[in-house]
Amino acid sequence: MNIPDDLKYTDTHEWLRRGADGVTVGVTDYAQGQLTDIVFVELPEVGRHLTPGEEACALESVKAVAYLYAPIAGAIAAVNDQLSDQPELINSDPYGAGWIARLTPDEPEQSVELLSPAAYRAKLESSDEASGVS
Repeated sequence: MNIPDDLKYTDTHEWLRRGADGVTVGVTDYAQGQLTDIVFVELPEVGRHLTPGEEACALESVKAVAYLYAPIAGAIAAVNDQLSDQPELINSDPYGAGWIARLTPDEPEQSVELLSPAAYRAKLESSDEASGVS
């Protein structure tokens, strides 16, 4: 499973990358794997303000509907319009071309409880062991 070391993670399987142009978010490799084939992404509206933990958008797969939750308070500055025609980019490149939205944070360092790559990896390993999945 791919867990890049340059990102932060949430308990609800979002990743977050801080940059000069804001905070980019998407769903993790684990999340896209659990959803299987993503067939539709309901992108959030640019300009919409989110609070930490608020549902930002919906992801529909052949298996289920899941939600992306805001890891920080802020306004949607940009969305990945490519996902309207190619939602499968989330499956093929969740940390690159499959990014979902970019936020302008209210406070640069504010966030919900973020996990380091090691802590996220440990969370997944403990949940796999608890459910009997290997």
